[in-house]
Amino acid sequence: MLNSIITGSEITVSAFFICTAVSLLLGIGAALMSMYKSKYSRSFVLTLALLPATVQIVIMMVNGNIGAGVAVAGAFGLIRFRSAPGSAREIGLVFLATAIGLATGMGYVAIAAVFFVIIAIFALILTVTGFGAGGADERELKITIPETLDYDGLFDDLFAQYTRSAELERVKTANMGTLYELSYKIVLRDAHTTKAFLDALRTRNGNLNIVCGKPVTKETL
Repeated sequence: MLNSIITGSEITVSAFFICTAVSLLLGIGAALMSMYKSKYSRSFVLTLALLPATVQIVIMMVNGNIGAGVAVAGAFGLIRFRSAPGSAREIGLVFLATAIGLATGMGYVAIAAVFFVIIAIFALILTVTGFGAGGADERELKITIPETLDYDGLFDDLFAQYTRSAELERVKTANMGTLYELSYKIVLRDAHTTKAFLDALRTRNGNLNIVCGKPVTKETL
C-alpha cells in the first residue's frame, strides 16, 4: 500500500496525473492549515497550495540524475536567498509542502497522504490546546519617569496589587538624561483591571508616557 506507484525510470501518464492530483490536494490542505486561527497573506496561501506539485515535477524530472539533482539544489538555494524571511510557522509549512512534493514526486502518494493527515491532526491538537501560546495576560509595560525619582521599588505595591509577576528588563535614559524609560514584563491578575492599573501608575510617574501592550515575539529565523 505504501509502495511507490512509479516503477523503473519511466513515468506513465496515469502515475503522473495521480501524483499531481495528490500533490495539489495536499497542497490545498497545507494552505488550509496555514489559514486556521492565524494571520496569513493570499500570496503565501496560493504559493503553499502549488508548492507540492512544483516540487513533485522537479523530482520527477531529476529521476535519479545526480547532476540534475545538484543543479536543482543550487536553484532552490538561490530562491531561498532572494526570498523575504517568514515566520517560524510559515517556514514549517513550506517544509511540509516540500516534503509532500518530494514524496509524490517519487511516487509515494500513500505515504504523502498519511504523513499529511498525521501532521494536520497533530497541529490541530496543538493549536486547540494552546500549546506554546504563553500567558494570555502577559504584557510589555514601558513607564517613563523623571530623573528625580528612584525607580528601584517605586511601583512594587502596584505590581503586587494588579499583577501576578513583574520583572524589570531594561532601563533607558531619554530626553538628554532627564527621563528614564523602564521596561517591564508583567502578567496581569485580571485583564479587566488594566485601566485602573494604568491610572494608578500615572499618579506615581507624574502623568508621563506609559505604554502597555502585548509582548512582541520575533518569529523570523
